[in-house]
Amino acid sequence: MGQSFKDLVVWHRSIELTVDVYQLTSKFPESERFGITNQMRRASVSIASNIAEGYGRSTRGEYFQFLGYARGSCSELETQIVIAKKLGFGAAQNLESAESLCNDVGRLLGALMKSIRPRQSLVP
Repeated sequence: MGQSFKDLVVWHRSIELTVDVYQLTSKFPESERFGITNQMRRASVSIASNIAEGYGRSTRGEYFQFLGYARGSCSELETQIVIAKKLGFGAAQNLESAESLCNDVGRLLGALMKSIRPRQSLVP
């Protein structure tokens, strides 16, 4: 592991995703400010935040758990992007960019989780 969560590619990509989501949702209808706009922003912020919080925890198991939370938020955001598309919110190019970044972050989280998965004891 590096010296900081800031050394993680997945953390950097999740920050990029959050910036994309904020830019995307800034063009959503004002009536959605407390609806899907808020939900998407909170989910995107949660991804990077949970990566950082997990990294700062004491055990590998806790880190793994927080990466799981981040992956859950990533899935939540992916669903919200699909909903935004179906509602016609946001520019197609911005939606595609956010969706692509979300997929990248999800894959990176999965790989990181696989690499640190707590070892299971073979003895009951």
